[in-house]
Amino acid sequence: MRVALDPQPNSPIPSLAAQYSPEIIKAADGFAMAPYRFSTLPLRMFEACRIATAVINGCVVCKNWRSERDLRAIGLDAGVLEQDEHPDEAMYQAVLNGDLSALSDRERIAVRYSQRMGQDPQGLARDEAFWTEIKQHLSDAEIVELTYATAAWMAMGRVAHVLGVDMACSIGGPLSEAA
Repeated sequence: MRVALDPQPNSPIPSLAAQYSPEIIKAADGFAMAPYRFSTLPLRMFEACRIATAVINGCVVCKNWRSERDLRAIGLDAGVLEQDEHPDEAMYQAVLNGDLSALSDRERIAVRYSQRMGQDPQGLARDEAFWTEIKQHLSDAEIVELTYATAAWMAMGRVAHVLGVDMACSIGGPLSEAA
C-alpha cells in the first residue's frame, strides 16, 4: 500500500473511505459500479474491453477479476451478468496477452476503442477514419455506454494500482503479476 490503511479482514475489497475523503470515495464507488449494474453491452464485449483497460492500468486485481465470478462474490447477480455472449477463460488470456484475433469484429473495434481511450484520447477524438469504422459496428448508444464504462475502469483501476489497493484486495482470483 502506498497510503496507510487500517486492516479490513472482513472486506474483500478494501475501502479507503473509512480513513480518507468518504464523500469523494463513495461517489467514485458509485461510478465504478454503475457499468456492472446497468450495462446492456454483451458480457463478452464488456469483459474484453475491461481486461484490455486493466492491462493498460496495470491493476493486478483488475487483470485477475472475472465479472461473472467476482460480482456474485460481492452480492451483485444482475446487471451486466444478465447480458448475452459470456466470455471463457481463453478469451481473457488472449486479451491479457494482446491477442484480439479470437474476438468478433464488433468486439475487436470496441476493445481498440477502450485501448485508445486509455492511451491516446486526443488521437482517438480526431481519428475520423476510426469513428467511421466503429459506427459500422456499434450504435451511438453503445459507444456512449462503452465510453463511460471505460472511464470507470480507467479511473478506478488506476486509483487501485497507484495507491497499491490492488495488492490488498482478496477478490479477483490469485494476486500475481503473471495474470
